[in-house]
Formats: sequence, structure tokens, C-alpha cells
Amino acid sequence: MSQWFAPTKLVVSFEIEGQGRFTNEEIEKLVEKDASGRVLALHLPQKAVMIANHQIYADWWYAWCLTYFMGTHKDVYIVLKDSLKWVPIVGWGMQFYNFIFLARSWASDRLHLSKSLAWLGRRAEQRDTPLTLILYPEGTLVSRDTRPISKRYADKLGIPDMVHSLLPRSTGLHYSLRSLAPKIPSLQLIDITMSYPGIPAFSYGQDHYTLRSIFCDRVPPPAVHMHIRRFDVAKEVPIGDLSGSNAESLPNGSASSKGHTVEIDIPENERVNFDSWLQDLWREKDKRMSKFLDTGSLVDEGQVRLEIPLELKHRREILDAFCFFVPAQMGWISTKLR
Repeated sequence: MSQWFAPTKLVVSFEIEGQGRFTNEEIEKLVEKDASGRVLALHLPQKAVMIANHQIYADWWYAWCLTYFMGTHKDVYIVLKDSLKWVPIVGWGMQFYNFIFLARSWASDRLHLSKSLAWLGRRAEQRDTPLTLILYPEGTLVSRDTRPISKRYADKLGIPDMVHSLLPRSTGLHYSLRSLAPKIPSLQLIDITMSYPGIPAFSYGQDHYTLRSIFCDRVPPPAVHMHIRRFDVAKEVPIGDLSGSNAESLPNGSASSKGHTVEIDIPENERVNFDSWLQDLWREKDKRMSKFLDTGSLVDEGQVRLEIPLELKHRREILDAFCFFVPAQMGWISTKLR
């Protein structure tokens, strides 16, 4: 879709100094190129929860494109707002891929999320396949409507609001990590800071790049900048003590018929600790976005920046996108020949 209707490129950089950093040796090993220097693969973690700031509706699309180069694109599960599942064609496809749709109300979402995470956990235990769960802690786009809500939330907590993003809500992410970590000991957290050229300071990305303008009007962002950090969930993320988790109860207190669910509640002190850690992560992200507005880059001059055109590696892969429809087409043809 991007290659045909909305050509652009990813500009990928890696953290090398702060938390979630990579060593230069690790970067060399994870980037695979062909003889011409074209990036073929990024050997990032195969079992991960991926988070990012949320500027435009196409953020999830470009995050999914990144997983194509990670080799996990066939095993991606994205947490999106409930209304998107009714978008014609695209929404139906997202339901087919078992994406997780939430109403952004923890009271109504926690049971559905619990069941979805239980299914992902069982799948991880039973199969040695990749897994990438993508979610957006801000919960919604930065816009003129959501900015005041973030400000009120910051005032309620007695902390400064973000400048270029929204204050993250930690509950869904914390719940997800605590649910998956016991079943996936090697689980990693991939944090992406995303920025787009052409969006002036203190304006909103969705006013410049919409799904319609990108794919119908064919006006995509000229580049999608991604700065990547990586954390070992068990060692580097303060998700708390899991020894007291109840793996037999759903959030409404009912028992699971399959005996693989998640805990009911997160202890208050552990919730506060994780919330503070995530806010600090977002403040670092906010500073990096300020840097992008000043310099056009998320990293300093001289640091590694990979430019990756959003194109298939092989033309034959085009058939993969359409082979699902072949049996249906053949069936339709056979009925016409009778």
C-alpha cells in the first residue's frame, strides 16, 4: 500500500546514551544490509511490546511497516480505539488479524483486554513464533481537543504537562506487561519516538497527515522518523512483583475455563512506581521531539540514521498480499462455469 499509493521512507535511529540504549556493536549486528547498502532487516526482539507517542492516525500503520523489517509483521497485534474496527475494508481486515479494540474506559476495557492478553500468553507458551503487541499509552492523538484533557490530568497529578505529546496513561501498558512477562521470560519493551517533517511547533499532526490525505490524495509524510529504545522487561522495567499474581481469575472475579488469565489488581505502590517511570520516559521523548523541531533530526549529527524506503524486498511478495483471495476467486469462477 505504501509503495504503490503513498511512497515514503523510515528514518531509524537508536538510543546510545540514556536508558534503553544500544551499544555500537549491537547496532552493527541488528542491521542487515545487502551489497548496495540497502537495509534488508532489523534484528530487533522477536517477542516484544512496542509503544510510541501518538501524533497521527497512521502511526500504527508505520509501526506495522517497521515490523516488516523486523520479520514479525505476520504476528502483530495492535491496540486501537474501538471505532476503528468499523472503518470499511481496513477495519474489517484489522478484526481479521485479531487486533484489540478498546473503548478507552478501563472499567469497560479491562475484561476484554484481560481475555486478549490471556490468549496471547497461551499462544506464546504453545508456539515458538514472534509476537509484537503495539499500543499507545497516550490513548489518543495529540489534538486541540485532547491537549486540554492532558493539561487537566497533569494539574490533577500536580505535575507539568508535556509539550509535544500527551501525558501517558500507564494502566493498560502496566497490565499488559505484567500479564505477558510470566509467560514470555524474554519479553522486551520497544519504545519508539515518532516525528514527521512538515508539522510546525505547537500544531497537530492530524491537521497535516490524515489517512485520507496519505492514501487517497497520495500526500504522505516525506519521511517517518523513528528513534528506538529497548528494555528487557524482567530486568529494566519496574513492573513490580509478580509472585502474588492470581493467574486463575479474570478482572470481574470469574474463573477462566482455560485457567490462563491475568491478575485482578496491581498493588498501589507498584502502580505509582511504574507510572512515574513511564512519565520520565515520556519527558525524555518530549525533549527529543523538541530537538527534531529545531534540527530536523531526532539524534545528533554523526549518529547512525538508517534511511529505509517503504518498499517490498522482493516483487514476488506482492502475491502474498493477494493469495488469500485466490481460493474465493477460483470458487466464484467455478460456479460460473457450471
